[in-house]
Amino acid sequence: MSTAFDGTSGGPRLAVADIFNSAVAAWAIGAAWELGALDELHAARKLDAAEFADRHGLDPAATAGMFRALAAVGAVERDGSCVTASGTFDEVFRTRSFFHWLSRGSAELFRAMPSIMRRENRVGDFYTRDPAAIAFACREISEVTYEPVFRAVLNGVDPGSGAIADLGCGGGGRLLEMLERFPGTRGVGVDIARPALDSARRRLDEAGLGGRVDLVEADVRALEPRPEFAAVDVVTCFMMGHDLWPRARCAAALRRLREVFPAASRLLLGDATSTRAVPDAALPVFTLGFELGHDLMGAYVPTVAEWESVFADGGWRLLRTHRIDAVVGEVIFELG
Repeated sequence: MSTAFDGTSGGPRLAVADIFNSAVAAWAIGAAWELGALDELHAARKLDAAEFADRHGLDPAATAGMFRALAAVGAVERDGSCVTASGTFDEVFRTRSFFHWLSRGSAELFRAMPSIMRRENRVGDFYTRDPAAIAFACREISEVTYEPVFRAVLNGVDPGSGAIADLGCGGGGRLLEMLERFPGTRGVGVDIARPALDSARRRLDEAGLGGRVDLVEADVRALEPRPEFAAVDVVTCFMMGHDLWPRARCAAALRRLREVFPAASRLLLGDATSTRAVPDAALPVFTLGFELGHDLMGAYVPTVAEWESVFADGGWRLLRTHRIDAVVGEVIFELG
């Protein structure tokens, strides 16, 4: 004899429902951020779902469903069409970019999980992600994790009349900040993804800085010398250093950076590091998705000690290690 599920039953049934509902809500959080709903709730603490849908040209039923998904996990509270920020909303808002990374940037990667786990399929370009969405999310992820420490590290950096280069520049946020901070410099942004570079160009042009920057579409792992690189004094590389591994390849890539940027006096390398020692039940937001995602992609995430052991082989001297450890063992290595 079956009974209706009323949402009040405890035990495994409700626990499994929470797993499913949380998965749906993760997509809804990513969508709500991109559509502006999270920003509006953060500013006003409440909104009318029907009015919001009408104002943004959204389907009203789909919009109500999105807010219901958020309410199902306690991210907001609903009373009819009225949506109010809950007690956990501010933390959802703070970590919104992590959900966008998962639901928009990495959706195809996780959708294909059973296929790409098969060894026979792990050849060539065996996975797909959305580079523009990844860049959009990583701009905010960096702000939550690396940027406060990065700004402090910049206090000890003076590019003088030299240029600055950002490897894996994404949407151009770090370039913009450095060009504003060092008004006498030029900037060079390097990224493998054309959509990310297009986004960076728009952002820098809107800020009136487009005339001071060169954007280069290239793979950081296989850079070739270019005239734009010759005068670069400071090189930054954030959230992509693990793509240089395994170790021998990383050492070779670091040596290559010495050759490609012959005038560079400083390399600021910020990246995630392995958190495999964290208990499964104690993983914070983002950690599981980041490390599983990189396992699926076949990308090795090194430990801090492994990073520190490779710099000398790569032709760089480790000046300082700045530990952040926000969610994925973040660290900034200051190299000279």
